[in-house]
Amino acid sequence: MYNQQCVMRYNAGWKNMATPEKQEKPAKTEKPEAPKEPVRRAEGNVVFIGKKPIMNYVIACLTFFNAGEKEVCVKARGRTISRAVDTMELLRRAFVKDLVLKEIKIGTEEVTRETGRKSNVSTIEITVSKTEPA
Repeated sequence: MYNQQCVMRYNAGWKNMATPEKQEKPAKTEKPEAPKEPVRRAEGNVVFIGKKPIMNYVIACLTFFNAGEKEVCVKARGRTISRAVDTMELLRRAFVKDLVLKEIKIGTEEVTRETGRKSNVSTIEITVSKTEPA
């Protein structure tokens, strides 16, 4: 009996509490936007290799092929070049048997370090395409 009375008083207190009124926000004045430079975006079928496990990149490539892409390009630079090659080999040998190596581009980019020193970083782009079943 005592518990019921406490619960009823508790619930009654919540019902009678005044709710704070919402304050209206002042209208925002629109500022003219400065013209932005167009953002250079990557193509839809490019996978950039980083420090994640190789299977993450293999799954990304498989996702592109399952979405209907005919070819996928994997790009890497520096120490991740070996991971890009491993990704393509694993994809070609274990997951998609009818892949054809279309193109391999190698190059060098000049990078400015935090210390201001310039250094060269190797790059690679591996493009593979899926052959049509006969």
